[in-house]
Amino acid sequence: MTTTPLPELLRPKTLKDFVGQENLVGPDKIINKLLKNKDFLPSLIFWGPPGTGKTTLARIIANTLKREFFEFSAVNTKITDIQKVIAESKTSPIIFLDEIHRFNKAQQDKLLPHVEKGDITLIGATTENPSFEVIGPLLSRSRVLILSQLSEKDLVKILGRALKHLKKKLNKDAEEFLLEASNGDARVMLNVLEIAASLNTKPTLKIPDIETALQRRQYTFDKNGDQFYDVISAFIKSMRASDTDAALYYLARMVAAGQDPLYIARRMVVFASEDVASPTALVVANAVFRACETVGYPECQENLAAGVAYLSTAKKDRSAYSAYMEALNDVNKFGNLPVPLKIRNPVTKLMKEVGYGEGYEKYDKVSHLPEKLQEKRYYLKNENK
Repeated sequence: MTTTPLPELLRPKTLKDFVGQENLVGPDKIINKLLKNKDFLPSLIFWGPPGTGKTTLARIIANTLKREFFEFSAVNTKITDIQKVIAESKTSPIIFLDEIHRFNKAQQDKLLPHVEKGDITLIGATTENPSFEVIGPLLSRSRVLILSQLSEKDLVKILGRALKHLKKKLNKDAEEFLLEASNGDARVMLNVLEIAASLNTKPTLKIPDIETALQRRQYTFDKNGDQFYDVISAFIKSMRASDTDAALYYLARMVAAGQDPLYIARRMVVFASEDVASPTALVVANAVFRACETVGYPECQENLAAGVAYLSTAKKDRSAYSAYMEALNDVNKFGNLPVPLKIRNPVTKLMKEVGYGEGYEKYDKVSHLPEKLQEKRYYLKNENK
């Protein structure tokens, strides 16, 4: 009798057997191209929900390229463990670091020189947004690849393999229930199926068998990023549309799953500046953030709820945000346009002689924009949208 868990037994060894993530592994997609070019493999960051194939892809890459491979989890790994492996390796190994977001800045800093010098190829896996969780220098030296939650079609394919291996069947209702409860996480699905199969000697499993194995449904948004994009997006869009009921519902989804309250509060701070007309909104959002820092769960969920209700019901206005983004677009489009002479400071005599500050009046109502943009009206134009 094997003690190896079913997800490990069924883990694909080649790209041909890999299920899902067609945007990455399909013909002429990036993973396929990297595997064909055996001379170069950049450091990679896999970002996506649990159970979508991040570890499997890392192993397939190393196996296909026949590269020395070392696998670590940031949850229980010290940076010295990785440094020891690097020092002892005679080649440039692939270092796979699961949950790289669990490494703090100092730990990530110590990986940077090895990546820069090519001592290693780093493949990091994270369920959190690497823009916030991975240090800039390491991020700039890596290619971020986004993995999506597995579709029902993907799960059905994996489920078929599992049932064949276990010599079991699922009736239609049980299959639908298992697929729904798995939330696009193949590992959850396989673990539940394995438990259900071990508890029932009958050839066909039914809903009660799945319920017994599952114990509870998986939340459709968990603290490790399951359906990360959809729930966060729904939360923000609900507040933007002043749909307070929906905003509170999506807040509850995140809180119930244990999502970091500071992450939620940070998004509220950003929302307060982008979308709400009153400057008081930023004061409220910052107060909520501070409350979450001070008291934490479970009490701070009340602070979050109060803040969400305020932001959702507040009058919306994106004038400042939209105007700034249009101005930023012109900066990127036209580069460093000359500042008009009359508003330059005549710090020296020569500057004054060549026209710096000439004609400047403190409260002059004329445009102070560079000459090329004199006719632009960012804020007023957006006010009328």
